[in-house]
Amino acid sequence: MLNFNFYNPTHIVFGEGKVAELDQLVPKNARILILLGGKSAKENGTLDEVTQALGNRYSEQFSGIEPNPSYETLMKAVEQVKSNQLDFLLAVGGGSVIDGTKFVAAAVFAKTEPWNILLTVGSEVTQALPFGTVLTLPATGSEMNNGSVITRKETHDKLYFKSKQTFPQFSILDPTKSYSLPPRQLANGIADAYTHIMEQYLTYPTNALVQDRFAEGLLQTLIEIGPSLMENPRDYDLQSNLMWTATLALNGLIGAGVPHDWATHMIGHEITALHGLDHAQTLAIILPTMLDLRREEKREKLLQYADRVWNINTGTDAQRINMAINNTRNFFEQLGIKTRLSAYNIDSKDIQPLLDRLEAHGMVTLGEHDTVNLTMSRKVLEASL
Repeated sequence: MLNFNFYNPTHIVFGEGKVAELDQLVPKNARILILLGGKSAKENGTLDEVTQALGNRYSEQFSGIEPNPSYETLMKAVEQVKSNQLDFLLAVGGGSVIDGTKFVAAAVFAKTEPWNILLTVGSEVTQALPFGTVLTLPATGSEMNNGSVITRKETHDKLYFKSKQTFPQFSILDPTKSYSLPPRQLANGIADAYTHIMEQYLTYPTNALVQDRFAEGLLQTLIEIGPSLMENPRDYDLQSNLMWTATLALNGLIGAGVPHDWATHMIGHEITALHGLDHAQTLAIILPTMLDLRREEKREKLLQYADRVWNINTGTDAQRINMAINNTRNFFEQLGIKTRLSAYNIDSKDIQPLLDRLEAHGMVTLGEHDTVNLTMSRKVLEASL
């Protein structure tokens, strides 16, 4: 196990009816910008709960943050903050709204073009506005981490940044806020959380027994509740377990002190940027193929994954690995997510532009061993058709 420092200052408030605690969490004299995605927060009553809890505090709203939050849209929010001297941000939505809020929080203080925050992976961020979140869609874990992924429509770039300045001060997790999610978004949340765990778990052994067991327990939880949740989206216990699992999947805990992969994510980002697929759809496409083509370097962990997560402990090593990978693909398909590029009208002619974008963004040595070069990325994409 490697040496590590684990730091996460976000205060979690979990449970039904907890939106009311905004009154104790937000400073009384705050001038607030509430950031929103589409219409769901208004239609399901969450926004009314938020504004009621904020009481007499001054607040404005900014809506229209996209599922892949765009630089162009978020810069309008930055201008609103500056023009109206707002000093506290409140994200009401899923991971995209929270990611966008992190960017706005940092961009307000940018000394150069704010896009440089992404180009420097957040290293130039020295200050950010305080912000909190009210989570309505469990998936990305953004409610308890400092990372953000932003798309620039003009250039088809999708990049990430992180900074110690962009942890939420608090996040309210009320599982009832996910009751009305469309099946596609619910399935995406399950697949997103599952892949986050896999990127930190399925690498190579480091004798990190605690981290492995944490990760395996979270994976087993998603496998257990996923199909049932798709059939019973208003089940409080199922939604609670998904929301907490998705948060733990990417709050830094299971990844502390162990190697990470993230090659699946980096390739997936380019697919989203060029073709508009949902983030989780790209992960469900790439992950099974990535595991298959890299089975030799991941062999020990794949066998452990087969045994501990899928209870596959008979047959040859090759058979057990095949079954574990097939089970992974079938799990995503069972959620209703197609796991082939061709299902989204992406074919062989589209592969080279994706590789060009990977190269342009410096994504040429990915994975825990830096073995996912452009040649391997091509193989993965071709095998995912």
